[in-house]
Amino acid sequence: MSEADIARLERAGYVRREFVHIDKRGYARLRNVGRYCVFYDAEEHRCRAYKLRPSGCRIYPVIYSEEDGIIADSLCPMSKTVSQEEIKRKGRKVIRLLKTIDREAQDRRDRVQRL
Repeated sequence: MSEADIARLERAGYVRREFVHIDKRGYARLRNVGRYCVFYDAEEHRCRAYKLRPSGCRIYPVIYSEEDGIIADSLCPMSKTVSQEEIKRKGRKVIRLLKTIDREAQDRRDRVQRL
């Protein structure tokens, strides 16, 4: 999850510490409640922040696999409906997002080291 994603959700009134977890390596991740994303409404079977959802959610089910590169996530029931063109198009977004979150995680690690 990128800082831009976090800022967008904060502007809508969500509180960072309630939806973001920063892991040991400095990566910002969506919090889960039980088995689900903090934004998932299990009763309604929908995302409560759908219009504001993070970039990774917008790109999904196209993901980066260390073994296979850019693919449609086979865990997603809709993965077979994703065209090769969509995988290619969204794959470029996946790579840009990964570069952004890697850079932001490094910036967080650098800030911690300076303290």
